[in-house]
Amino acid sequence: MQGNYKLEIIYLPSKYGMVKVYVYGFKTFGAWGQAFATLDDLSVNVKGYNRKKTIVRALTALNKSMLNMKEE
Repeated sequence: MQGNYKLEIIYLPSKYGMVKVYVYGFKTFGAWGQAFATLDDLSVNVKGYNRKKTIVRALTALNKSMLNMKEE
């Protein structure tokens, strides 16, 4: 089964550990995709049409989740 999807993995080192961003989709122009950002046991999922904006939104959502965990 062949699909119009591709998977990219981006590793970003930080002082809290290794941030992994899995980018799925975005193969053709205007196609939707997903970005999963994970740090240890915390992960977020963001969907969108623009690859760069979706990756940034996933990292922003991960940062907000980390801040919420620190406040608790």
